[in-house]
Amino acid sequence: MKQSQNRVFVVEDDPSMRNALKNLLRSVGLEAQLFASAQEFMESGRPDMPSCLILDVRLPGLSGLDLQRELTRANIEIPIIFITAHGDIPMSVRAMKAGAVES
Repeated sequence: MKQSQNRVFVVEDDPSMRNALKNLLRSVGLEAQLFASAQEFMESGRPDMPSCLILDVRLPGLSGLDLQRELTRANIEIPIIFITAHGDIPMSVRAMKAGAVES
């Protein structure tokens, strides 16, 4: 299979979910780079190519919403797709106030 010119970053603390997302993305020709924590993602060197971020809201340490805030502060613009098994209204409001949109 040809190397993708796009990258999807996945930040998810559950190893089985990370692997499932990697396999799903690979099935549609996208390369995933996986991270177990927001801190690990922030410390990584990201390649200069079109990319997006699949981000779990609830992570140990720096949460997904905290990471969204840190990326904004650092002027790092990357589309974020939030995922969670434990969402609620206040969490959605916080994400939207920080720039998330519903689609």
